[in-house]
Amino acid sequence: MAGMFELFVDTESAFRFRLTAPDGTIMAVSRPFTSKTDAVAGIAAVREYAGMGLITDSCPEVNEFPQRGHDDLAVPTDSTRGPKIDFHTRARAVRAAMSGPRWAGAIHNLS
Repeated sequence: MAGMFELFVDTESAFRFRLTAPDGTIMAVSRPFTSKTDAVAGIAAVREYAGMGLITDSCPEVNEFPQRGHDDLAVPTDSTRGPKIDFHTRARAVRAAMSGPRWAGAIHNLS
């Protein structure tokens, strides 16, 4: 089941929408809109642009992670980073797995 967009009016009487996960977790909340029509157009824009959007990392570079309180539980700083993931390759693999069967060629025996 996919997420769901919910239109609502906030405390300042502006229209907003929120994207909720199937388990009810709020994933995103929109900016305020002056009309319901504008909010619905905002939902359409999110659907169009965010499908498999690129990720831009604007986080500052972190060279050292803070150590935990117990020395025996501390993780060395060189092993704290996971493997680098190519998100575009992963996205192509997910799309290929989700698409239906592909055309396998002409049928030779029609009798």
